[in-house]
Amino acid sequence: MKLFKVIFSFAFFMFALQSNAQVKKVLADKIVATVGDKFILKSDVENAIADYKRQSQGQENVTLPGSCQIIEGQLIRKALVLQAQKDSINVTEDEVENAIESRIRNFVQQFGSKEALEEVAGRTVVQLKEDFRVLIKEQKLADQMQEKIVDKIKITPNEVRAFYNKIPVDSLILYESEVQVTSLVMHPKANRDVEEYVIQQMLGYRKQIEAGINTFDQLVKLYSEDPSAKENMGLFNLNRNEHNFDPAFMSGSFRLKEGQISAPIKSKFGYHIIQLLSRSGDDAVVKHILRIPPITNDEINETKHFLDSIRKEIVAGRISFGEAVNKNSDDDGSKFSGGSVTGRDGSTYVNIDQLDKDMVVVIKNMKPGDVSEPQVYLDDRGRKAVRLIFFKERTEPHKENLKEDYNKVSLRALEVKKTQALEDWFKVHVPGYYIYIDPEFQACTELKDWNKVANEMAKGKAY
Repeated sequence: MKLFKVIFSFAFFMFALQSNAQVKKVLADKIVATVGDKFILKSDVENAIADYKRQSQGQENVTLPGSCQIIEGQLIRKALVLQAQKDSINVTEDEVENAIESRIRNFVQQFGSKEALEEVAGRTVVQLKEDFRVLIKEQKLADQMQEKIVDKIKITPNEVRAFYNKIPVDSLILYESEVQVTSLVMHPKANRDVEEYVIQQMLGYRKQIEAGINTFDQLVKLYSEDPSAKENMGLFNLNRNEHNFDPAFMSGSFRLKEGQISAPIKSKFGYHIIQLLSRSGDDAVVKHILRIPPITNDEINETKHFLDSIRKEIVAGRISFGEAVNKNSDDDGSKFSGGSVTGRDGSTYVNIDQLDKDMVVVIKNMKPGDVSEPQVYLDDRGRKAVRLIFFKERTEPHKENLKEDYNKVSLRALEVKKTQALEDWFKVHVPGYYIYIDPEFQACTELKDWNKVANEMAKGKAY
């Protein structure tokens, strides 16, 4: 089987909100394809195309899939689901329920409130959850079946070399100069007097709201230092089981009663006052105002002095840069990567344009192995921070080769091998299922192999 390019997780899109297509099936609906006892409706295909268009609005150079690709993706998923069921692969109701809740939270966040979501969708949240249930379970079964098929596939050095040798010389990737950089980041701590001043200001905000002098939204606009406040007005949809929110923020939110406003709560980002808008079980909708106590030059210089002492220890060889990061970094993500700056593909080799401009200025005059002086900069949340930078390596522009790019080549070779394994699996297993493709899609190039199986089955029945 020649599989659709997105093999591992063909995303299903059934939420064409703008047209309410999910609940308003066209009268001329019909089955356009079948695998075993699972069928695909023409409206499923039309809804998916409409949703792709909706989600790509405002984006440039987006290639949208056509009907043939949509059908192919759904055939792939349904065949994998059938095999998963045959192999007794299990997806628990808790897994499905958690995925549904996550999807609903994303939509509530997107539309601003549960009421706005229901108005746009023309469905209640309860109805939407039921709409999602079957498809989410199917997707999880398909994902697990795909993983089972390719799970034990490995790649050997000889296979990587053979894969590389088949690439025409003029098709080898040209890599720009890349660098390997790690950093140790620390956030200067505001002094207690400044923190106390901010706390008193926030208590004043709460009194203004309770006295009806200002609304929570007005104070968000005036004072919140959360970068996302302009877009979401301080609104967050929380789930007690998620771990991407600060623990103090989560704990403070779930202690509140509906409508109640908290006292100032300290998180790693600053101080918050939080209002609980609604709560249902482990889900809550809150609004917050964030204030970040200002840092003075005294705190910055104190942090610079501390980092300079660490730098001397590193340069003297008494501690490695990675050890210093693990022990002292205030950047949670860095502690798991030794402070490495990573690219969009997860690689520790990055182009210069993937570094922030302040880091580019510092490493311009550094040599591999150098550790910078402490640098003051603004992090991605606009906070003043201080860091040391370790310049590990700089590569020269070059055509892809196994000496410098083995890991990248091996990853591509492994994906090709997995793709081939899936194609081989489909060639063996699909003929064992009943396949039907509507004549309207007999000419689809993407469905050539599926049509071949379907036509052979039809001939066998005729005889």
